[in-house]
Amino acid sequence: MLPELKDLNSFRTALTSAPDTDQAARQAAEERNGQLTKPPGALGRLEDLAIWYAGWRGDAQPQINAPQVIVFAGNHGVTSQGVSAFPPEVTVQMVMNFEHGGAAINQLAKAAGAKMDVHALDLDNPTADFTQGPAMSEDELLTALRTGWNAVDPAADLLVVGEMGIGNTTPAAAIACALFGGEAADWTGRGTGVDDAGLANKTRVVAEGVALHGSGDGVDILRCLGGREIAAMAGAIAAARVLRIPVILDGFICTAAAACLANVSGGALDHTVAGHQSAEGAHAAMLAKLGKDPLLSLGLRLGEGSGGALAINILKSAVACHSGMATFAEAGVSDS
Repeated sequence: MLPELKDLNSFRTALTSAPDTDQAARQAAEERNGQLTKPPGALGRLEDLAIWYAGWRGDAQPQINAPQVIVFAGNHGVTSQGVSAFPPEVTVQMVMNFEHGGAAINQLAKAAGAKMDVHALDLDNPTADFTQGPAMSEDELLTALRTGWNAVDPAADLLVVGEMGIGNTTPAAAIACALFGGEAADWTGRGTGVDDAGLANKTRVVAEGVALHGSGDGVDILRCLGGREIAAMAGAIAAARVLRIPVILDGFICTAAAACLANVSGGALDHTVAGHQSAEGAHAAMLAKLGKDPLLSLGLRLGEGSGGALAINILKSAVACHSGMATFAEAGVSDS
């Protein structure tokens, strides 16, 4: 059962007191892996993934039967600064596309056998322009966190979270800069495809936001520089940890949301793997800061949870081999 998020401090407490991996199940999975009909290490990283998954599920021989993909949508006041090549109205239009099954993420979730849910967060009320003040009040942040927290199906056995929000690579870059340091230009990319002048403007906006709000912990940074959909992703990732549901992280924006959690509690992302490295330039740097090695690198820059959903079948395959293969004893094969 998930505890109620009464305030932001209860969210921080949930992060610092979240359960850890089941060491007994993990050890049993390691022992099973050593008995399977293959040379040691022959399945490479698939073996590590299966053992990691088994530990979080508390089952040495697990299965993946109920993956969930959740897409959160939000609008950003900072788009008034001209940081995106598309208008905010596209967010609403894409939510309708998700709901009618017409987006890329719908197809990828279906191909992975995942249930997909969509949550639009107050799209008619964009967050504040963070160059002028905090993006959200404490109550607004808490509401967004709760949306993500309560969106996770306790019956799910794997989670991918994605987003839709015109302009949201700008708050993601600002979050990364505030959390990891460096210059705004180190973290700011072209997003949906702004030109050189647009990139320079976007970098200026990120720098101004970080100069105004770049202190505090990950929750503070999320409130001042983030967005509702980014906060909802953070809430869902945190809830999955409490429920012992492994998470596949998506791209740049999802990773920025996750980084806020890691800033509050060092092990907050132990139940996550990086689904892919996106084409957004700073994503690789952020993954490196978090110690996450991506499963895929396909030049994706769509968001929506697309890269995470693609990686579901990799994790499914890892678990299928681990749990379905015969041991040497079962197959009557010599292991010497």
